[in-house]
Formats: sequence, structure tokens, C-alpha cells
Amino acid sequence: MAWLLVVVAGLLETGFAVCLKLSHGFTRLWPTIAFAAFALGSFGLLTLALRRLDVGPAYAVWTGIGAAGTAIYGMVFLGDVVSTLKIVSITLVIVGVVGLQLSGSAR
Repeated sequence: MAWLLVVVAGLLETGFAVCLKLSHGFTRLWPTIAFAAFALGSFGLLTLALRRLDVGPAYAVWTGIGAAGTAIYGMVFLGDVVSTLKIVSITLVIVGVVGLQLSGSAR
């Protein structure tokens, strides 16, 4: 259950990173509100998960999901440049996230 919280928190991290861009420096109301909601949800779920998981693997998985998810979202929906190197790098991040999740122990 704790790893599920980390995964959902990582997806929410993707949401807050995207909303941060869409807020244009907190000058647009709804993306700013969405940023705050996603950020609070992400940090809240990560905090709950850390009660049962080691901090290193859990934090790395959370960050990796957020980073890969944000990069993918940017390429698909925001017109970010797509390149072979970027796709390979995202794949490596995902492989690393899976490896860290498998190596992380729950208490």
C-alpha cells in the first residue's frame, strides 16, 4: 500500500510541475490553484508513504515518476521537442524507478 501512495504522489508531482508552467509565474489563477492542490496532495501522500518505506528508494521513485511523467506530458501535450535521446533517457529513468522500487524495503 505504501508503494501505491508513492506512485500516486509521483503522478501528482507531474500535475504540479505542469501546472507550475501553466501558471506563468503564478499569474494565472486556476493553474496556480491546481498547482497548490497537486503539490499538497503529492507531498501529503509521500509523507504518509515514508512512515513505512525507506526514504532513499521512496524519494527516488517519487522524483523519477514526476520527472518522467512531466517530460512525457510536455512532449505529448505541450509541444516539447521529441528526440531519440530524450525517449531513451526517459526509459532509463523508468527502469531505474522500477529497480529502486524493487530494492526498497517496507518496514
